[in-house]
Amino acid sequence: MQTWPLPQIPQLPGRGDTVHVRDTSSGRLVPAATGPRATLYVCGITPYDSTHMGHAATYVAFDLLGRAWRDAGLDVRYASNVTDVDDPLLERATATGVDWRDLAQDQTTLFADDMTSLRVVPPDVYLGAVETVPDVVGAVEKMLAAGAAYRVPLEPGAGGADPTTGDVYADLSVDSAFGQVAGLELDHMLVLFGERGGDPDRAGKRDPLDPLLWRRERPGEPAWDGGSLGTGRPGWHVECAVIARDGLGLPFDVQGGGVDLQFPHHEMSTSHARVLSDGAGGAGVHVHAGMVGLDGEKMSKSRGNLVLVSALRAAGVDPMAIRLTLLGHHYATDWEWTEPDLAAGVQRLDRWRRAVATDAGPEATGTLAAVRAALADDLDAPRALVAVDDWADAALGGSPASGRHGTVDGAPALVRSAVDALLGVRL
Repeated sequence: MQTWPLPQIPQLPGRGDTVHVRDTSSGRLVPAATGPRATLYVCGITPYDSTHMGHAATYVAFDLLGRAWRDAGLDVRYASNVTDVDDPLLERATATGVDWRDLAQDQTTLFADDMTSLRVVPPDVYLGAVETVPDVVGAVEKMLAAGAAYRVPLEPGAGGADPTTGDVYADLSVDSAFGQVAGLELDHMLVLFGERGGDPDRAGKRDPLDPLLWRRERPGEPAWDGGSLGTGRPGWHVECAVIARDGLGLPFDVQGGGVDLQFPHHEMSTSHARVLSDGAGGAGVHVHAGMVGLDGEKMSKSRGNLVLVSALRAAGVDPMAIRLTLLGHHYATDWEWTEPDLAAGVQRLDRWRRAVATDAGPEATGTLAAVRAALADDLDAPRALVAVDDWADAALGGSPASGRHGTVDGAPALVRSAVDALLGVRL
């Protein structure tokens, strides 16, 4: 799977602070990584539609984490995936009369273009579900051999040339730590599992929550050689567990994504990682981004209430204004996309660019320190923006920032570099 180009990141004087984030499992503010290496896994897209603001907000949030880690001197390794074969993709391809492979490729390319425009640093490890099939097969075979998985008989017509070999499900009863990621009651887990791609009512399962590891071949669906598993395709949760294991090693520092992935996806993939690593586990910290809404509803492909990055770009909106609009909201909060919000992002970008357009300006080392401190405190981008706003106001002759008198050669260049390196906004 091809990533997108790496944006140039300016080097800043000094070092950033240790980054603390809110672990959604414990609710505590904890170090995101203790170094010298920092590892991050962020769940990728299912490429059946264009990148909307909910996606963009998530990937920009974790881009901040990577940038803050690098500024603190850590060696960052970032992995992500593309679920380029899954039920929603196949259903959309059938509904639109497009080959599922063409749909996946087109939308993955569009996503890469959107990430490039938003100056998101690409993953070091970026794999699609299709190209990881052999690795997933090996992992599921290992789980079966260890008694951590079992087969469920197929319905008539399923299974291709070997209908006697059933679907494979994880046996969650072997994982005593299951449930620690989300900390939900059983009834709540069952509801969410059914709403978010699970099959709690599947006959033959040992427990309603047991997740699919390997789906056997069905008529009209793509399938791959699964060795002893029979022809079929991977389950969603095990895909991410295997990519994280092979790309980062287990355990790793942070698993990220939208809050709707906390359960079942992150709960299940973490369970699989524990089983595959003989208890070493998956992520040490789980971090989740809030939902972005439009017209009072969560922005989602299923509802169709989308504001698309590509559409805004096509309309002539500067991607840096889009990024600033996203950064104006703390990553963990739920918020509503509005036209006035975007207009404020456009105005902020213009003001900052005018402020850094000279060779000298108000002293800026304090601004750099303030931006670093804000990001170290649970990636508080809104607070970081205010620090730059204060400097820009002083530079443009507004209310001078406290303690700033006269001008300093190179101060605008330092602010420009800080905003670029830490916030990902090119001025």
